[in-house]
Amino acid sequence: MSYTFHVPTKVLFGPGTLKKLHEEQLPGKKALVVISNGKSVRSNGYLAALEAELDAAGVAHVLFDKIQANPLEPTVQEGVEFGRAAGVDFVIGLGGGSVMDAAKAIAAMIPQQGGRVWDYMATGTGEHRPFNAPLLPFVAITTSAGTGSEVDAGSVITSPVTHEKGAFFSQCPVLAVVDPELMLTVPPKFTAYQGFDALFHNTEGYISKVANEMGAMVELEAIRLLGKWLPVAVADGANLEARTQVAFANTLGGYSMDVTTCTSEHAIEHALSGEHQDLPHGAGLVMISLAYYKTFIDRGDCPAKFIDMARALGMADANKPEDFLTALAALQKACGVGDLRMSDWGIREDELPGMPALARSAVGALFSVDPSELSDDDVLAILRASYR
Repeated sequence: MSYTFHVPTKVLFGPGTLKKLHEEQLPGKKALVVISNGKSVRSNGYLAALEAELDAAGVAHVLFDKIQANPLEPTVQEGVEFGRAAGVDFVIGLGGGSVMDAAKAIAAMIPQQGGRVWDYMATGTGEHRPFNAPLLPFVAITTSAGTGSEVDAGSVITSPVTHEKGAFFSQCPVLAVVDPELMLTVPPKFTAYQGFDALFHNTEGYISKVANEMGAMVELEAIRLLGKWLPVAVADGANLEARTQVAFANTLGGYSMDVTTCTSEHAIEHALSGEHQDLPHGAGLVMISLAYYKTFIDRGDCPAKFIDMARALGMADANKPEDFLTALAALQKACGVGDLRMSDWGIREDELPGMPALARSAVGALFSVDPSELSDDDVLAILRASYR
């Protein structure tokens, strides 16, 4: 038994917790509030609620509202320069995983001397520069349940030049607010996409080469919760109990990534959505998932773990690894995402041969923790088997 668990994030979890933010000792006096380029946090009143909390706490703020669904490096860099000019001393991300990822990177980069965001990326074609100044504190307020970014140190950022969707590592948030009331308005299809992203953080961690007892504890519980509650949240977004359970499973997925890691399923999907900016990350994961896990099952990798996961998804009598594929397919169907097509997002079959190299360039380290080694031909076979 061996693991390291250090997550220095205070988490306010539960319905209504955003209304308690003003009671916290916030880490500065002027915040850069980062939101998406969409309308939802404004139209649903979440931005106004946050601003009221900051006013009550005596904290000034400025707003940066340009983050895309898959954040692009030039936009994140623009946020860095905006925050520097405004003289902020901490950053708040209010939104889904993309917003939290971008805000986390902005908080890290505002104090750095020289270079731009891509120069400090941990993966891909950037320069992999070390930080040269202390990072600004970051507060995460999540409005979706998908990435676990509220309790981890990683960000995913895309280069529009190379189409690499790479990793930027900085620091965990000092404070996270996980308020399921902020998730009640997420549309069904995005509830499903995000929920499957959370699911695969846990399934990948459980079968990875760096799996451990701490990870297994949170991963199997998250898989169980998502198997039970994600279809309910998709069918009835106003069901606060379902939203709360899915949100908890998502945060557990963040803890999974803190003590284990994702595997190459995420790297392969990053190639798809790196090339196709409009593809939701969770949708891409769903599309490749059955062929991906079947590859390892057919090789005889970690059979007991696949049985464990099938049982966690609700198949109590599971007794063979293939039962996990059956349970996963049933969950996808129950959530209305069992028939997703790559072609619906403009992905062409003739693009697939270039995807393995892009996956390895963007986050190639994830291949090293797979249950067994995947060659480029294996990756291409997974993509071709998944293509519709």
